[in-house]
Amino acid sequence: MSSFKLSENAVDQSVIPTKTLANGVVMPAIGMGTFGSDRFTADDIANAVLGGAAAGFRFFDCAAVYENEPQIGNIFKEMMTVIPRDELFIDSKVWNDQHKNVVAACKQTLHDLQLDYLDLYLTHWPFPNYHAPGCDVDSRSPDAVPYRHEQFMETWAQMEELVDMGLVRSIGTSNMTIPKMELLLRDARIKPVVNEMECHPHFQQQELYSFLTKNGVQPIGFCPIGSPTRPDRDMTENDTVDIEDPVIVAAAKRLGVHPAVVCIKWAVQRGHVPIPFSIHENEYTSNLRCITENPLTTAEMEAISKIDKNCRLIKGQVFLWESANDWEDLWDLDGKIAG
Repeated sequence: MSSFKLSENAVDQSVIPTKTLANGVVMPAIGMGTFGSDRFTADDIANAVLGGAAAGFRFFDCAAVYENEPQIGNIFKEMMTVIPRDELFIDSKVWNDQHKNVVAACKQTLHDLQLDYLDLYLTHWPFPNYHAPGCDVDSRSPDAVPYRHEQFMETWAQMEELVDMGLVRSIGTSNMTIPKMELLLRDARIKPVVNEMECHPHFQQQELYSFLTKNGVQPIGFCPIGSPTRPDRDMTENDTVDIEDPVIVAAAKRLGVHPAVVCIKWAVQRGHVPIPFSIHENEYTSNLRCITENPLTTAEMEAISKIDKNCRLIKGQVFLWESANDWEDLWDLDGKIAG
């Protein structure tokens, strides 16, 4: 018999804002991330998911490559003795080395998560490029290739098949750029309803954000507080720290909260869906509750809009092909697809 129960201080679901996607599916306006395998064990993260659900989280962002879906699946089974499946919003992602085997990869995720369907399934990266776990940031796979649209559309056709099969309700992308998304929106039979992207006050991606919202694609923002627990390989000497920015600190001081809370409030008030990660109860509870009370002022939102430093933290170097110049080639910064 399950011992799961909701916290006495759980956030009331009626006050948690939601987003309605282009296909009519409703999702919570905040989710709980589950990537932390470089710092925490799979059991640590699964237990945090359990605690997050007890606190009121209903959107959980998963991925096969995080290597914790079987453990999280046990938690989902336990929590669904109390929380109906249709009150949960669960996503996962197909990893790069499974671009030719999307249906099988999704079925494996469903098995691991002990679910009959996913609310959302994403392509994790638009490249089929694989890197060995724990490899050096300068590692280059000889099999890595630049983006090839025809190849990606073969992968996308399998994503669409998942919708046809009833295995997923919605499909989307992650780590896309405007040039790549323009082609996908042009050619897709079933269009992506979300794009997951790095998004925090020091990396606001306003041009991409505006493009997505104009085209009916909901942005989901990872690293919402600047990801202080990101893998060491993703840290560089020029990285800035959002939660130390004077504008963020000033708003936090006014509210009497940690600066991380300000970053999450900003995300939800701006309109994208943040997916903060923490294994600590006081932090994930605060992450959820903060979006239901004491909003940032118009002046604070305006001030935060002016502190963008274009500081990308997750640069993706390990996905580069051998002829690439540097990590910027992954992101089509000149408006053209590199390669």
